[in-house]
Amino acid sequence: MNSEQRDQVLRRVAAALTQVRHPETGDDVVSSGRVRDLDVLEDGTVRFRFALQADDPGTMVRWARAAAEKVEGVQKVKIDISLPTSGHPQTRAQSRLRAGNVPAPTPDPKLLSGVHHIVAVSSGKGGVGKSTVAVNLAVALAQSGRRVGVLDADIYGPNIPTMFGERRRPAVVGDRGAEKIETLEAHGVKLMSLGFLLDPDQAAIMRGPMIAGILKQFLEQVEWGELDWLVIDMPPGTGDAQLSLVQTIRLDGVVMVTTPQDVATGDVLRGIRMFERVKTPVLGIVENMAGFVCPCCGERYEIFGRAGGQRLAMQTGVELLGEVPLEVGVREGGDAGVPILVADPHSPAAEALRGVADRVAEKVEAGIAAPA
Repeated sequence: MNSEQRDQVLRRVAAALTQVRHPETGDDVVSSGRVRDLDVLEDGTVRFRFALQADDPGTMVRWARAAAEKVEGVQKVKIDISLPTSGHPQTRAQSRLRAGNVPAPTPDPKLLSGVHHIVAVSSGKGGVGKSTVAVNLAVALAQSGRRVGVLDADIYGPNIPTMFGERRRPAVVGDRGAEKIETLEAHGVKLMSLGFLLDPDQAAIMRGPMIAGILKQFLEQVEWGELDWLVIDMPPGTGDAQLSLVQTIRLDGVVMVTTPQDVATGDVLRGIRMFERVKTPVLGIVENMAGFVCPCCGERYEIFGRAGGQRLAMQTGVELLGEVPLEVGVREGGDAGVPILVADPHSPAAEALRGVADRVAEKVEAGIAAPA
């Protein structure tokens, strides 16, 4: 594409973007300064920066993408999102948490009114297999005949698309101003993740308030329908996403995931204390990567240590829900988008994860949880 052709495409894209307007104010995204640094590359890729305002619905970015993609000559659209810098409500919430002055959660009863049970899966640090547990927990519940969804709340590292083998973009249905995002589905589980809405190489560069806004949109603007269970895959740590969710929706409880070594169990201990402070029940602890059995000689190796989950359970009084062995098939299934409960349902790891799901379901459906 030569420079003249690029200029023509640029003008057509700019004209198309002027038709994208804020649903309440009517401001178009070009004259209001939301679309910035608009450019067309030689390969037909359109790039621009979208400066979200504090009161903008996130759907405006999707409207802008859709408008640009429809322009003749456009091959691809890449959008860099910049966020409002004023006001940091979650930072203030974190300050209240550190000071011990934490308001009681006030969940909105209208949010997820069609979902019977909501359970979060969390961890103190990354790399312990939290998403693996969340994915297989959801699959186990679905295999038992329950209607299940997974919400990927790990905004910075959305792995649910990869682990379920689903990469399509979700459809948006409904009239402008009242749109709903349709969930995708894999292995009998409804799915929603920021990873479905971003390009594969696009980073989510967001401050705390924007994370809270995106999570609220996933709760309000996704067509979840009627579900028996919603499993929320949390980001690691004790940050904005955790605080936003526990104060926005009613959680039946949290499953904490750790590996046996002290650097993992220590972080999980802090996570448990945080959930206790915000009056959210901790259902139990899952020790992942709890030993590796060599397939050649049958000898067991405690690569990440031994019994860390058991020690943590004794220290906190929280139940140890299960110990999941380290298996190559779990990693292979996660990379291939086929959870171990589907790929090798009779493997030791699958049996352990199914046992965790059974115990979580038993506790939640019977109203049993650790004291908050």
